[in-house]
Amino acid sequence: MTASVHIVGPQFSSFVRSVQLCCEEKGVDYTLGAEVDGRPLAMHSPEHFALHPFGKVPILLHGDRRLIETPSICRYLDAAFDGPALQPADPWTRARVDQWTGILAGYVDQALVRRYLLEFVFPKGEGGAVREDAVAAARPQVARALEVLEAQLAEGDYLVDDEFTIADAIAAPILDYLAGLPAAESLLAETPRLVAYVERLRERPAAARVLVAPDVGRS
Repeated sequence: MTASVHIVGPQFSSFVRSVQLCCEEKGVDYTLGAEVDGRPLAMHSPEHFALHPFGKVPILLHGDRRLIETPSICRYLDAAFDGPALQPADPWTRARVDQWTGILAGYVDQALVRRYLLEFVFPKGEGGAVREDAVAAARPQVARALEVLEAQLAEGDYLVDDEFTIADAIAAPILDYLAGLPAAESLLAETPRLVAYVERLRERPAAARVLVAPDVGRS
């Protein structure tokens, strides 16, 4: 089994970046891109659906192994490779990390990325304009998600106590994008612990190599 892995997907994807972060944190040798065996992989092509039955990314390739779904990929990387542990040994603490990976990959991603951030990145309004009504409709869910994270961060420097885990690897790219969005400034003003958390994540050496987000929403 080769020691290196290939992450299939575009680097701007928040979930691709989460997997990349796990590799960087653990020192796993990896390649990344929307290609397989040196050939471009067209999204939603037959070749793509052969790798992921729902046509999503990221996809992890490790030798002849293929794995999908970001939390599962991150847990595999942590268990299969040497390097700093990204999951606690204690069963209860590990279950809490798993709980937050599910919350982030489901509810938080839907509220912050699918219903809010993507409207600025890929506007669907007339002439490519941002749909202000869609943004306004999404803001209450964004605010609620941020409130939940703000409350959790009262317990420690990271989402589960004081150690960086897979949960933080999933949160980091999403929140990094949000913090780069001028329209979100008023929302983040209500969550000072979350703002400090984003800066703490950005200061990690691994994050400096991954979180190179463009200025979302800027002209």
